[in-house]
This record gives sequence, structure tokens and C-alpha cells, in this order.
Amino acid sequence: MKLNVNWKKAIIVTLDMLVGAYLVLAMTAFNKPDEQNNLCTDVNINIEQEVVEGFLTPNHVKQMLVTARIYPVSQPMNQINTRQIEETLQGNELIEQAQCYKTQHGHLCIDIKQRIPVVRVMTEGADYFVDSHGEVMPQTDYTCNLIIATGSISKSYAAKVLAPLAGLVLTDDFWKNQIEQFNVLGDGSVEIVPRVGDHIAYLGQPTGVRTKLERLRKFYRYGLSQAGWNKYSRVSVEFDNQIICKRR
Repeated sequence: MKLNVNWKKAIIVTLDMLVGAYLVLAMTAFNKPDEQNNLCTDVNINIEQEVVEGFLTPNHVKQMLVTARIYPVSQPMNQINTRQIEETLQGNELIEQAQCYKTQHGHLCIDIKQRIPVVRVMTEGADYFVDSHGEVMPQTDYTCNLIIATGSISKSYAAKVLAPLAGLVLTDDFWKNQIEQFNVLGDGSVEIVPRVGDHIAYLGQPTGVRTKLERLRKFYRYGLSQAGWNKYSRVSVEFDNQIICKRR
């Protein structure tokens, strides 16, 4: 019995398979760095930018790797352990997340998401930072301009009240430039020390803060700008729909 073979069709199918296999191999070869022969010539350190400036710079990250003896420049690409670099960096209390990967041209890329401080708490016997998640951060030699919080402050109050309050302030350019300090009284109420104006702004209990700040903003714009920034020693927006001022 003779088999009726469609040789033309078989040849076309075979050619299609060969072309497909070639494309897969070509793409794989193109996307995979030649690690066997390449040396690492540069490290690109990218630190994610936030509304608030953090502590870290690329030089700080580089120094961490140098200290750990895993800075990869001049090392063969196939001997660089990206997981080890990630774990080393994430072990630092100032870093929230680190991702490390290699490129085709002998470069190593490191993407850093750092813990962002939003307020510095300075009370008797305590000095620490609180990050945007309400977590306490360690003291550090790195510096950045932050709102200072003083007074009667527990770590729980700092996490649950001050961190959200500072986060609200720092996302508003007006308040970010105007508020210098929070002072927490014994009953948990909050005073604001402004950068401009010789007075204390009293928020009362830290509830409805967004509304209180908006009322205070309007008073600054339409009241103090006319009467003078140093006319009052105390401005209270504690109660709804009113502002109580104490003359100097």
C-alpha cells in the first residue's frame, strides 16, 4: 500500500519549526548577558524619589556594599550574587526594599525603596524618627529637614497620630514650608509652631485635622496677612466654625 505524502506541506511545516526554533534561540542569546566573559564595569544605583527627602544617597548604598565586601565593580558578571546584594541591603534599617539585576553591557542595576521619615520625635530621654508607615526608625548620622515633635509623646501616639498628621502636612507645599514643630500636651492635644509668625497655633485634639488646617490656612491668608503675623500670641482652631485669637 502506498502512502500519499504531501511533501510540499511537510517541507513547509518543517521550515516553520526551524524558523521558530531559531527565533527562540536568537532571542534567548540576545537577552542573556555574556556573563562568562564580561566584567562588571559600573553599578547604577537608583533610589526611588518620594515627596519627603530620605536619608540615603547612592554613595551611602555604595559604602554599604564596600563595607560588606560585595561591591561588584571589576568582578566577573557570572560570579556576582544579586540575591546576596539584595539581602545585604534589605538588612539595613533604612532600606525597605532592594532589587538587583544585571544588564548586557557589564552593568549592575540596584533599585532602592527607602524607609521615609516623616517626623522626628524629641522628648526627654528619647530621640527617634517615625516613618511613613508609623514605624520607629533608628537614630542615624544622615540628616534631613523634618518636622520636630516635642512634649508628651508615647511611641504608640507617634505611630498612630503623629505619622499620619506629618504625612498630611508633608504632602501640602504650604504646610510643609510653614510648620516647623508639633508640641503634644498632656491631654494629647496638639500645638503647632510655625516658621512664619511669632505665635502658637492650637489644633486641639488631633481629629478633623484636615478641616482645622484649612480653616487656619484661610485665617493666615485673609486675617494675619492684613493684621500682621505677630499681632497674636495664640491662634486656636479647636472648635468648629470659629477661630479664637489671643492678643499679644
